Amino acid sequence: MTIISTERPPVAAIAALGLTQIIGYGSLYYSFSILAPDMARDLNWSSEWIFAALSLALLIGGLAAPLMGRCIDRFGAGKIMTSGSAIAAAALVACALAPGKVAFVAALIGIEIASNLVQYGAAFALLVQIRPRVAQRSITYLTLIAGFASTIFWPITTALHAHLTWQNVYLIFAALHLAICLPIHAWLSRGVSETRRRTGEEAAKRVEPSLQPSVRRPAFILMVTGFALESFVNSALLVHMVPVMSALGLGAMAVVVGTLFGPSQVLSRLINMVFGESLSQVMLAIICAILLPAALVILIATAPSVPGALAFAVVFGLGSGLNSIVYGTLPLALFGSDGYGRRQGQIMSARLVVSSMAPFALAFLMGYLGVSWSLSIAALLSTIAVAAFSAIMRLTRPVARLETVPNPGEA
Repeated sequence: MTIISTERPPVAAIAALGLTQIIGYGSLYYSFSILAPDMARDLNWSSEWIFAALSLALLIGGLAAPLMGRCIDRFGAGKIMTSGSAIAAAALVACALAPGKVAFVAALIGIEIASNLVQYGAAFALLVQIRPRVAQRSITYLTLIAGFASTIFWPITTALHAHLTWQNVYLIFAALHLAICLPIHAWLSRGVSETRRRTGEEAAKRVEPSLQPSVRRPAFILMVTGFALESFVNSALLVHMVPVMSALGLGAMAVVVGTLFGPSQVLSRLINMVFGESLSQVMLAIICAILLPAALVILIATAPSVPGALAFAVVFGLGSGLNSIVYGTLPLALFGSDGYGRRQGQIMSARLVVSSMAPFALAFLMGYLGVSWSLSIAALLSTIAVAAFSAIMRLTRPVARLETVPNPGEA
C-alpha cells in the first residue's frame, strides 16, 4: 500500500543538492572521457591503460562503498557529503599534480572513493534523512535536475580544455568542490541536525518496510541482482557505443545516439514525476528493467537501420533515466528508512564492482563472438533483471492482500 503524505518535499535542499550533483557527476565522471587522451599522452600510456586504471579505481571504490553506507547511517549523510567534497577536491588536485603513473592511479582511486561520498547514493540518503515520508518524490525531483550534468559539463570541459591543460581543468573542478559543494553540504548537514533538535522525531517520521521480515532477505538479494545486471549492461554499452555502432554499420550514428540519450533520460524522469505517483516502486523497477532488453532487441533487429538506431537511443535513455530513480526509491519502499544508508552502500558496491568489469567483458565477447551475439547476451542478462524484479513483486503480494482486509472495528 502506497502512503500518500501531505508533507512537502524540501525544495531548497533538492535545488542545492541538484547543483552539487551536477558538479559532482560532471567533474568526477563525465569529464574523464574528454580529458583521458591527454592524460594518456602525458603519462606515456595507451588509452586502454588509462581506462584500465579507471576500472581499477571503480572496483576499489565499489569495495569501499559498504563502509560509506554504514558511516552515513552513523554520522549522517550531510557530514559524509561535506567530507566527500573536501576529499574530492584533494583527489582532483592530487591527480593534476601526480608526478607519475603510480601517484596518478592512487589519486584516481581517491576520486572514485570521493564519488561515492558526494553522488547519488549519499544524496538519496540525505533526502531520506531530511524528510523520509516524501523522499521518493524528492529523489525523483533531484534526478531530474542532476540529469543535466552531462549536457552541462561535456561542453564546459571541452571549452576549458581547448585553452587549458587537463591538469588545470582538474584544478578548476577542485575549486568548484571547495567553493560551492562543500558549503552547501555543510549547510544541509547543519539544517538537518537543527531541525531534528527543534522538532524531535516528528521532523523525521520513519518509512516502515512494506515487506514481511521473512521475505526481506531474498527480496534484497533479488533487488541487488537486478540492479547489478542493469549496471553491467548499461556500463558496457556506454563505454563501447562507438565500436558497437561501427560494427553494426552505424558508425556515424554513435554521436546521434549520444545526443538523444541524455534528453531521453531527463524525459523519462519528467514523465515519472508527472504521471508516476500511481505506480508502485516495484512496478516502476520492472518497467525500467524491460526497457533495457527492449532497446537491445530493437538495435539488433533493425541494424543498420537509422530509424532503428534512433529508437534504440530513445528507449535506452528512457530506461537509464528511470534506473537512477528506482535505485534510490525501491530500497526505501521495500525496506523502510531505517538502515537506508547501509543498504545504499551495499547496492552501490555491487553496481560499481560489476560496472568496473563490464567494459572489458563486452570487449572480450565482441572479440570472440561478434557484436550481434554479444548484444544478445547483454539482452539476456537484462532480461534476468526483469525476472528478479518480477519475483520481488510476487513477494510483495501477500502483504498487499493483508492490507486490504478491513478492520472489524471500522465502519
